[in-house]
Amino acid sequence: MPIGEGDFWVIHVDSLIMSALIGLVGLGIFFMVGRRATAGVPGKFQAFIEMAVEFIDTQVRDVFHGDRRFVAPLALTIFVWVLLMNSIKLLPLDLPPGIAAAMGAEYFRAVPTTDLNITLAMSTTVLLLMFAFAIKAKGPGGFGVELLTAPFHGHGVMKLVLAPANLALNIIEYLSKPVSLAMRLFGNMYAGELVFILIALLAMAGGDFMAAEGLGTKAGGVAAFLGAVIAGAAWSIFHILVVSLQAFIFMILTVVYLSMSTEAH
Repeated sequence: MPIGEGDFWVIHVDSLIMSALIGLVGLGIFFMVGRRATAGVPGKFQAFIEMAVEFIDTQVRDVFHGDRRFVAPLALTIFVWVLLMNSIKLLPLDLPPGIAAAMGAEYFRAVPTTDLNITLAMSTTVLLLMFAFAIKAKGPGGFGVELLTAPFHGHGVMKLVLAPANLALNIIEYLSKPVSLAMRLFGNMYAGELVFILIALLAMAGGDFMAAEGLGTKAGGVAAFLGAVIAGAAWSIFHILVVSLQAFIFMILTVVYLSMSTEAH
């Protein structure tokens, strides 16, 4: 459901709605677990959440060597949010669009991470955090000097000669990080969505063949339908790994980039 014209100023309302709803679901899960948490033997779900929190904290501790009081919760939020958004595609392909169609929407994108606008917005936030962490660690002056003097260090007049090249390289380095974050997540999720659609079309083709007359055609329809079921199940199992892996990669690269921003070149 796009609002606006052009490629840059368009707003995808369906992606924004799904992102917000999924974020609220994630907050609700952790709020529920926090309210019901016990100091004794935890239940299975509480134990699972505690293992996830401990796992993320361990990863952050290994990568980020500064104060983790902001970075660790940020990493946990990113991981859970991206994981839940990716997991929407494990639902039946036509379920979210069917619900939206019943409410009057002609088109509805169910998986927010298949929208490049959403992944770019998230990676742009990471870029702003990189600037904030760099300025906090080095000061505004130190950060500005680093942009002009790294990676090629010179002395005297050579500092001025190399300053434009250093600035250009640093701009490219900073911009390439959020672009790679956004494109990696979007590309993997969008490609996976296309495979699910192709498998669903195979099942529909099988149904059309089964409805047609002729023994050979019916046999082909049955084969196509069974092939689609088997392929869909196999791809869903494989995509569980892809869904969790992409959430982990987005999270760990965010922590790595924030750690690099606090280090001197």
